[in-house]
Amino acid sequence: MTMKNNFLLGLLLLFSTLTFAQSSNYTITGKVVDKDAGIPLEYATITVTDVNNAEDVEGGITDTSGNFKVEVPAGKYTIKIEYISFEPIILTKTISGDLNLGTTQLEFAASNLDEVTVVAETTTVDIRLDKKIYNIGKDLTTAGGTVSDALNNVPSVSVDVEGSISLRGNENVRILINGKPSAIAGYGSTDVLRQLPADAIERVEVITSPSARYDAEGTAGILNIILRKEKTLGFNGSINTSVGNPDLASISANLNLRTDKFNVFNTTGYRYSSSPGNGYFDTQYNTAGDVTPTYGRIIEDRDIQRLNRGFNTNLGLEYYLSDESSITGTVFYRNGNDVDETTNLTQSFRDASKVLETTRIERQKEKDDRYQFSLNYINRFNDEGHQLTADVQYATSEEIQNTFINEDITFDTENTNPIIAERLLTNEKQNEYLIQADYVLPFGEGSQFEAGYRGSFENEITDYKVNQEQIANSNDFIQNDTLTNNFDYTQNVNAVYTQLGSKFGDFSVLAGLRLENTQLKGQIGSALTEAELQDIYGFEINTDFDNSYLGLFPTLNITYELNDRENVTLGYNRRINRPRGWFLNPFPDRSSRNNVFQGNPNLQPAFSNAYDLGYLKRWDKITLTSSVYFQRETESFEVVQEIIELQGQGSNTNGNTVIRSIPVNLSSNERIGAELGVLYNPAKWLRLNGSFNFFQFNTEGFFNDVDYSAKNTSYFARFSSKVSLPLGIDWQTNANYRGASQNAQSDTDGILSIDLAFSKDVFGDNGTVSMNVSDLLNGRKRSQITTNDLFTRNSEFQWRQRQINLSFVYRFNQRKNENQRNRQSGGEDDEGDYQG
Repeated sequence: MTMKNNFLLGLLLLFSTLTFAQSSNYTITGKVVDKDAGIPLEYATITVTDVNNAEDVEGGITDTSGNFKVEVPAGKYTIKIEYISFEPIILTKTISGDLNLGTTQLEFAASNLDEVTVVAETTTVDIRLDKKIYNIGKDLTTAGGTVSDALNNVPSVSVDVEGSISLRGNENVRILINGKPSAIAGYGSTDVLRQLPADAIERVEVITSPSARYDAEGTAGILNIILRKEKTLGFNGSINTSVGNPDLASISANLNLRTDKFNVFNTTGYRYSSSPGNGYFDTQYNTAGDVTPTYGRIIEDRDIQRLNRGFNTNLGLEYYLSDESSITGTVFYRNGNDVDETTNLTQSFRDASKVLETTRIERQKEKDDRYQFSLNYINRFNDEGHQLTADVQYATSEEIQNTFINEDITFDTENTNPIIAERLLTNEKQNEYLIQADYVLPFGEGSQFEAGYRGSFENEITDYKVNQEQIANSNDFIQNDTLTNNFDYTQNVNAVYTQLGSKFGDFSVLAGLRLENTQLKGQIGSALTEAELQDIYGFEINTDFDNSYLGLFPTLNITYELNDRENVTLGYNRRINRPRGWFLNPFPDRSSRNNVFQGNPNLQPAFSNAYDLGYLKRWDKITLTSSVYFQRETESFEVVQEIIELQGQGSNTNGNTVIRSIPVNLSSNERIGAELGVLYNPAKWLRLNGSFNFFQFNTEGFFNDVDYSAKNTSYFARFSSKVSLPLGIDWQTNANYRGASQNAQSDTDGILSIDLAFSKDVFGDNGTVSMNVSDLLNGRKRSQITTNDLFTRNSEFQWRQRQINLSFVYRFNQRKNENQRNRQSGGEDDEGDYQG
């Protein structure tokens, strides 16, 4: 036989051997999920080791749906399933055919199995293609606190002194509850989040590069708050009580009853709190332009006393139609009964001499009722992620404000006319309907198709009446028709989307396209004509507008896996910022005679294109996340301040110069930034968590021939440590620093706040006592200098003073040993990953 024939024969034998070896391989498949949250774990590691040969190792990782697939020859193997910060599961199996392990539920890791609690001891992060999921731990510093307090401890998120929520320094963030807009989140207002208890949150999804399945609203991105829903069979729950100083008393109950056929869950709470605040405004006026200031300097010193009383309840019933499908109905109700009193001492100067001093007292009573009814249907066709969900939601609210304003002259050198008292009545009604359907179809190896529809229909009517005191008879008030108005605002959004996700070797790609049609309608009812309104407010006002915008919003998210603990992500999305009703209402507020906020009905939506490049690295005890991002927004909103003369406002301000804050469309806003986050658990008794975000905004644009172009460079940093002390006491410290910032008119000082907390388990670990101090140094104040050609203002504002809370939570039928819960529930977690 020739050498050539020997070579061909060798190739044939080698090919036959490889073919036979390949045909004798068997497939091990399964799915890995988070036991607590019920969500798939992407990038979980599967290691398969031959029992007889420890060096013979196969393996793989899970895809975006938590599924995995590993091929091995026949034999006996040890299968290890693990994920960072979770307890691994080790199985021994004899493989003689294809093996489906079903769904494996991983539990959060602790120092030993008996210490694994229902709520994880610390916040953990899970990275997905289009979001970061922070499973909220037992954050001691928010015990007795609110949802807003909890959000302030989530990386990339900050809550300012007035309660405004921003993501990476951008306040245009969309707030969702369980994947949908909700009355719980206040439909654009964050007031409700300052009333709901923090322990109602299970996890927060920070979505800086939203995929096409999400509403395109919010140029900064989306915060999706997932509320708790217990999954243990039987009746269980917890009672949480708190008292504090300034006055705070709250009680809330989380109750759950689950059987094989249904799950009833309820969260009910009542909160009574006093929130004292203060403000100081020192304004020096310049003579410039066409407006001559009434005074050369005005100093306002405000004392704010707030009394908030709120009751809320969320009742739900999930009924399991079969092992694959269920229907869930929920009812949410909130009642608010608040009383605010602001005392404003105002001193007016001319030529450095005080000529007028007044004391203004504003008493406001507010009642707020909100209802929301939701119905959700889900049908899981199989365990691979093939499913159909449908949602219907209706929400309605009514907010009534009664305000009495009285201002007394306590010092006067110019024989100033008396300042008449006012009674204001505001009635705001809101209705919203939501219809949504989403379909998910996995196919092939690691690919998934999605499509859906969402319709959101919202109407808000604000009825505003101003009654002013008659000088001849102080007990007689008459309506001022030039100030009384009605604003009827409608926003309708219809959207369809489709997206495709797939895995190609080490690359995972999720690409989508969303089509949205937005209709913004408004009717302004007033005794004044459009021409009269223009004369008073200085710009053209359309009292009846109907605008429609059709937009395409592409999204792309890519992940490249360097190894099973390291990856790089790239995201792109186009977003929209729709003006809310209070930004459009042209009638100024009357909280001050010298400083007013006024909406702008001519505002147009802003559009943005955003890019995000991220890097993740996991070690045994450290998780590092980082990203750099860039966003360009056109027709961006900017609140500018200017001096105007308000006419037709009654004797209180008629002809006086006031500083008006008004939102306008500027030409562009470019944002660039970088963030870094580290989770580090160096020892069983110590956990550290830190993040740093640096960003720069570059704004360009003109309004009323004034150039408002500016560059703002700032940052915020967060650090948290949790130490386990002797006697079972836990000590947690949170520190937040928001760096100084600038815009076209203002320079804002940095803000440092420190929260401190201690806790101890009692009653056989069924109860926990905790004490926390929020804003230990009482430094959460906004200090600002505003400068332009017309005036210079120094101001300081503090929304809420230092708070000290003592809290107690008692759990019943909630076992701390998760293994017992696992045996008790005996099956797969039924809660899916809520996505809008």
